[in-house]
Amino acid sequence: MKSPAAADGPRSPGVARRAAIASFMGAVVDWYDFFLYGIIAGLLFNEIFFPNVSPAVGTLAAWATFGVGFLFRPLGGIVFGHFGDRLGRKKMLVLTMLIMGLASTLIGVLPTHAQAGIWAPLLLVVLRAAQGFAVGGEWGGAALMAVENAPPKWRSLYSSGVQVGASVGLLLATLITKFMSGTVSDAAFRSWGWRIPFLVSAFIVIIGLVVRAKVEESEVFTERVATLEDDEKPRMPLIAAVKSNPKGFFAIIGLRLVELFTFYGVTNFGLSYGTTEFGLDRDSLLNVNLAVGALAVLTIPAFAYLADRYSRRSVYLWGSVLGVAGSIPFFWALESGSMVLIIVCAVLLVNGAHDMAVAVQQSLFTEMFGPEYRYSGAGVGYQLASVVGGGFTPFVLSSLVLWADGGWYLVAGYFVLGCAISFVVALRMRGDRADASSTVGQSSPRADATL
Repeated sequence: MKSPAAADGPRSPGVARRAAIASFMGAVVDWYDFFLYGIIAGLLFNEIFFPNVSPAVGTLAAWATFGVGFLFRPLGGIVFGHFGDRLGRKKMLVLTMLIMGLASTLIGVLPTHAQAGIWAPLLLVVLRAAQGFAVGGEWGGAALMAVENAPPKWRSLYSSGVQVGASVGLLLATLITKFMSGTVSDAAFRSWGWRIPFLVSAFIVIIGLVVRAKVEESEVFTERVATLEDDEKPRMPLIAAVKSNPKGFFAIIGLRLVELFTFYGVTNFGLSYGTTEFGLDRDSLLNVNLAVGALAVLTIPAFAYLADRYSRRSVYLWGSVLGVAGSIPFFWALESGSMVLIIVCAVLLVNGAHDMAVAVQQSLFTEMFGPEYRYSGAGVGYQLASVVGGGFTPFVLSSLVLWADGGWYLVAGYFVLGCAISFVVALRMRGDRADASSTVGQSSPRADATL
């Protein structure tokens, strides 16, 4: 068996590139499906699946089904993380893509409440849970494939494709929704047009599977983990991961709040709130999603490069500051109705605060844990944060709006609080180094990933 250092030695440039591209494509597929649900849910699902309640309650119900996917993300992280740590990253990533594609395609043919009664929202919840289960195993495996095969000094840059893929997924989901919304009549869009984006998922999955099938298994896994005897491997990788770095595991939740609040607050809640409370044009707000999704293709790798070149901690701190600074102006912009101001503030929150945070998460979070339990430790910690700060963010924000009689002040305060928590947690990180010294193949967590 090779030593940990050998397992973490220089990578072939071709292997590193293929791993980065496969992680990117997988993220595009899974997040296209996941984000598409949020976009359509914010626009139509209250009417299609919950027509017998008031519009406000229907909106809350639609956001609740959106949040169900996030409840099942930790379960996906646990299951896929466990087998990914024991059997390999690649096998799990193929499986997550298949489950996600099947669930999304079935949503596209799901009967409405008018056609199937109570069975319609129940089946919707089941399929949304399947989406959450699949995406719960996607991030950890994709991040590991990219990080573990990347050159040691450029792990943030090579693994940033995981988050760029998520932004491209948002871009594609928004584009096809906007295309269908603008091509057919409003009645046709509400009747059948909304189904087309979900059905397109089947074709995107095929492309993703072809690309992912060509990538090699992580060298760290094959040379450091797979060669261990069964009694040398942790029986419960998740428990071993938490024991190895409990502070880091729970710190992931606090660190993720800035990116979760800013992203879902702008791209999902902002879309719904702007159209219902201020009467803003749906297509114009979809253009905001297009703008931030397109710009993220540039900003995420740029911030990842700066993190590798200088400091991950500094990039994260600046992202949290931008989140605090941009929260109130974003709602001022929505209230003003100025699309120019809305886009500027959305870019500040998403392409500034959010993109700075996600640019470094893959390398930062995975390096908190040893390779024998890294898929479980980083993946489950990441997905627990999604439940706390992501899935029910639109639901919580909509509730705060109701509490404030349509006002946004409590919502803005909620944004500020989440970003401030991320700032404090990042501030307490110790020893962040620009050289990202080579410990990914070792069993102990990195010094710069501790608190």
